[in-house]
Amino acid sequence: MKQSWNRYPIVNHADVLDFEHRHAQLPQVESTMLAFGNGRSYGDICLNENGVLIQTRKLNKFISFDRSTGRLACESGVLLKDILDLIVPQGWFLPVTPGTRYVSVGGAIANDVHGKNHHLKGSFGHHLCQFELLRSDGKRLLCSPEQNQEWFKATIGGLGLTGLMTWAEIQLIPIANPYMITKTIRFKNLEEFWQLNSETESSWPYTVAWIDCVAKNKRQGRGILMLGNHAPSQGDLPAWQKTPKRFPVDPPFSLINSVSLRAFNTVYYHAPRDKNALLTHYVPYFYPLDSLLEWNRIYGNKGFFQYQCVIPPEASQTGMRSLLNLIAKSGNGSFLAVLKVFGKQSPPGMLSFPRPGATLALDFPNKGESTLKLFREMDAVIRDHDGAIYPAKDARMPADLFQSAFPLWKEFSQYIDPQFSSSFWRRVNT
Repeated sequence: MKQSWNRYPIVNHADVLDFEHRHAQLPQVESTMLAFGNGRSYGDICLNENGVLIQTRKLNKFISFDRSTGRLACESGVLLKDILDLIVPQGWFLPVTPGTRYVSVGGAIANDVHGKNHHLKGSFGHHLCQFELLRSDGKRLLCSPEQNQEWFKATIGGLGLTGLMTWAEIQLIPIANPYMITKTIRFKNLEEFWQLNSETESSWPYTVAWIDCVAKNKRQGRGILMLGNHAPSQGDLPAWQKTPKRFPVDPPFSLINSVSLRAFNTVYYHAPRDKNALLTHYVPYFYPLDSLLEWNRIYGNKGFFQYQCVIPPEASQTGMRSLLNLIAKSGNGSFLAVLKVFGKQSPPGMLSFPRPGATLALDFPNKGESTLKLFREMDAVIRDHDGAIYPAKDARMPADLFQSAFPLWKEFSQYIDPQFSSSFWRRVNT
């Protein structure tokens, strides 16, 4: 039995095997196989029902680190946390990071993850120098923007289907210390968000907003804009050390419901906030949820869904308003509701999700048909506005929506390793 971070679906696999070292060959199996990193994606993209999973966490070694240029090479099972623990004390940082440090490098590439600085730095794939791709026939392809370019483009955001990445080289960015200059600004509705974001994104490298997705009428889309920049060199930096706590129980039902959600959103929105810029360690700014290990248990044993979409710039405002109307009307809601405006960079991968427009990410307790009904209604908004849903955070996207949102999927298909498959890929190719 294996599951991803949202605990849904739980599927059976024919076998789960460890990939011991980067010079090894892939096993010969009778069914299909799929690489499995740290299981931090949502849904079935890292699952391969009735097939074989190849676990890569033993690929956990650093290969090289040039401290003068910020070039780092490591095996694909290394976690972003491992990289940060090594590079931050030496004046370097990840060029792009998602909202958790517990993602493997292979998973970050396969899902072309993005972060709070997409409007300036693009996605993870934009900062890859090269990687090695191991195919099931034993061939090893060195892929970079100059060598095996089409395999490079197919594998970035390629859902782990082109083969197994054994190692990768990343270009880091310099920093002066582990701290961030941060600022939070409360906005009263969705219209004010668009204005604030437009005014701040050119001067702040990191921007993202939490929104109250159940607020209605004039308060619809109210929230908190969270801005950040790496702190300049300075003396007398405060000490910071915080040990993550573990969510203590595994409840049989979701602790997120309409009552707790409205209470949380109201308290969080109205909480006192310093209007001045603050000095904040990078961990709580980039990874607030990492402070509570196994927070996914909050949603109970039925798990939860994450729904992350992107809507093109010309339709972002009307599309987001339509989505919030549906959520408020449904009675479902998400305490984790994140709104971000992507930059204009061209996607580095054939199936990369980040693209120009606004993206909204939401978590919903799994309430069965009532939740799925809401998603079908939200899907209709995405179709009408030429948007897309993020495969890494999906457990139920219909095939036609995937195929229309990722028009290069047929071209991509020719790069899939004949021995590789996933539950997600079979679902969206029906």
